[in-house]
Amino acid sequence: MNATVQAKKPATKSLLVQGYEVVIGFETHAQLSTQSKIFSRASTAFGAQPNTQACAVDLALPGTLPVMNKGAVERAIEFGLAVGSQIAPRSIFARKNYFYPDLPKGYQISQFEIPVVQGGAVEFYLETGKGTEAVLEKKSVRLVRAHLEEDAGKSLHEDFIGQTGIDLNRAGTPLLEIVTEPDMRSSAEAVAYAKELHKIVTWIGICDGNMQEGSFRCDANVSVRKPGAELGTRREIKNLNSFKFMQQAIDFEIRWQIDELEDGRAIQQATVLFNPDTGETRAMRTKEDAADYRYFPDPDLPPLVVAPEWVERVRAGMTELPRVMAARFSATYGLSDYDAAALTQSRDVATYFESAAQACGQPKLVGNWIMGEVSKRLNASESDISACPVSAQQLAQLIGRIQDGTISNNAARQVMDVLWAEPASTVDAIIEAKGLKQMNDTGALEAIVDSVLAANPKNVAEYRAGNAKALNALVGQIMKGSQGKANPQQVHELLLKKLA
Repeated sequence: MNATVQAKKPATKSLLVQGYEVVIGFETHAQLSTQSKIFSRASTAFGAQPNTQACAVDLALPGTLPVMNKGAVERAIEFGLAVGSQIAPRSIFARKNYFYPDLPKGYQISQFEIPVVQGGAVEFYLETGKGTEAVLEKKSVRLVRAHLEEDAGKSLHEDFIGQTGIDLNRAGTPLLEIVTEPDMRSSAEAVAYAKELHKIVTWIGICDGNMQEGSFRCDANVSVRKPGAELGTRREIKNLNSFKFMQQAIDFEIRWQIDELEDGRAIQQATVLFNPDTGETRAMRTKEDAADYRYFPDPDLPPLVVAPEWVERVRAGMTELPRVMAARFSATYGLSDYDAAALTQSRDVATYFESAAQACGQPKLVGNWIMGEVSKRLNASESDISACPVSAQQLAQLIGRIQDGTISNNAARQVMDVLWAEPASTVDAIIEAKGLKQMNDTGALEAIVDSVLAANPKNVAEYRAGNAKALNALVGQIMKGSQGKANPQQVHELLLKKLA
């Protein structure tokens, strides 16, 4: 994460691809973190043997009735409060009728006309461009709704020749389906939204966010149109469970739709799947509309009534939200909005930052090191902050030694190398063992400066003639003469004094 990027005035024009405007909306299924299913007491634990966690209710055996899981409702309320939604005081469950081998009832219990969570928005930063051309734009994607529903089972194709296996362990697992308005205009924006949503649901603890296990699955509705035209026909890319594949799938679908339109062919509304091996989407079936599912209220479930007192109890028990914490970091530690948002990407990162910042009293330096050196090293090992071998206290000690002039930034990176490989080491012991202390003897440093000035009259003359770059050459020679141990700031000040 680039800590040096500064927010600029947001761009106002939509990104055009070959003269077309891209329009993207999302439907995300977040598996709720309850121990039992939404309408039964069967376990939701992942990885059990097929069909060992499906009870009579999940199998839709005659005479069984669904019973609402209170924990699932509370998690839906938490999400609604986290994104500024309205919590419906009364919502309805409906039967969504379709036939598929892994759906024992022949219908899915969901919410249609009146969902429990209505409206709200997800805000995030989108960085476009590179280097000095980078622009940070604050984005907001509006939510239509978030409704409770049960998951279907799973069809297994790869383990059977000419047959399909059915695993009903997942049938009845509680889901919160989060639906957006078609507000996104590029694959990069769509991925940034998905990452922010993932952060929210894992931060507040309503979903473990494990995309490989299917706990967080995104469906992207993609269409293209000429600027100012009506919305184009959308195609839904199903079950995107990787941010990398998400961007690849959307980019391919955009190019495919534009090529079809440019060749004079109409886009047919469809559900498509992405093949990461080929990098292509392929149509699975024509896309259904709401009428095709023949929704009607489920007669076995009464309306879900959420009293204001219940909402307030949930609100009182919620942790500090990432956007609230980011605002506090900006106000308390003087961080930019972007840096505060970056340092609240996860609760672990936020905790690590705050512990180090409070220990050394240098929050901006701590933030720069976390977003720079620490992130670079974690990314190289494909690890997150929880696996960081350098503790927040060790980072604070390292930054303290930079701040008090004991070591330079370059020496600090050498110390970090050792800490990363040998976490039991201490900062001061590494500095002493490697001889990294900066030269603080003014007399010795002045002697080196005088020697460099005498040996480089051309650079001295060029600087005095107005060539500011000549100063850098002199600084480099002095650092070389001190074997990198001179304090760069002290060198700079002493040089300016002598050259004046």
